[in-house]
Amino acid sequence: MKGTVGELGEFGLIRELTSRLTTTPAVRVGPGDDAAVVAAPDRRVVASTDILVEGRHFRRDWSTAYDVGRKAAAQNLADIAAMGAVPTALLLGLVVPAELPVTWPSELMDGLRDECQVAGAAVVGGDVVRGDSIMVSITALGDLRNQEPVTRAGAQPGDLVAVTGWLGWSAAGYAVLSRGFRSPRAFVEAHRRPEPPYHAGPAAAGLGATAMCDVSDGLIADLGHIAEASKVRIDIRSQAIDIPSQMNDIGQAVGVDPMQWVLTGGEDHAIVATFPPDVKLPARWKVIGEVLNPSALPQVTVDGAPWTSKGGWDHFGDVES
Repeated sequence: MKGTVGELGEFGLIRELTSRLTTTPAVRVGPGDDAAVVAAPDRRVVASTDILVEGRHFRRDWSTAYDVGRKAAAQNLADIAAMGAVPTALLLGLVVPAELPVTWPSELMDGLRDECQVAGAAVVGGDVVRGDSIMVSITALGDLRNQEPVTRAGAQPGDLVAVTGWLGWSAAGYAVLSRGFRSPRAFVEAHRRPEPPYHAGPAAAGLGATAMCDVSDGLIADLGHIAEASKVRIDIRSQAIDIPSQMNDIGQAVGVDPMQWVLTGGEDHAIVATFPPDVKLPARWKVIGEVLNPSALPQVTVDGAPWTSKGGWDHFGDVES
């Protein structure tokens, strides 16, 4: 569709966006009414929300609108999976300038729709507002399917720490993009479009996971959330973490130890969880550490020692992976 958002108008834009959507059996009333209706067989709804701001969370010269849609959906749906729930629905709040070409929000919606399909969910509604810059607000919903939610507060001394998904790929891709390059493509794409292991979250709940979190702020930071909530110490074994050869090559090229990306780089949305030591984990899970009794040491250590390098994401700080 040609023209700008301002030329199309609010209701024309809404019609354009909703025309691109698909649905699922969980959606009883979709876009077009005062509110959506989504089935919740468990009678409990898991909900998460996030905001992406242009220039802070994405750049249009680095990522297409479709990329931004995939990423916005992924980071919210991963939160649902990390509670042990199955994603069901997504709501969009969109702020755009009037002069923005209509193709941008249309392609954004395509990305949201396609990522929802990967997770088994659907976009069920939202709102559009005029503003000076682009902001994308997402609310994701999920269903526990008769499982108890897996929070950050259940880790016990003696538990294993295991992860599934990629670690450090997005941060390595960010480093590549920051230096004006577009390859190795796999790492750049990992930054533009993370691929959370959605099905692993509910599966981990079924295996008896005691605590769980998606890796959005960095492995040490997110395990720190579990350690703090559970009142334990967690030790990571660096030798248990595989670093791809291409990531080593990128690290050499930009002068960064790739372990820094693995331990502190966020936005891969891998899932990290703690499990009782007698649980037999599927091959997709990699045991990378253990839960210990609390001590005077920092709550997360690497090979028994504090990790002194900076890293991890803080929205109100200057630290970026």
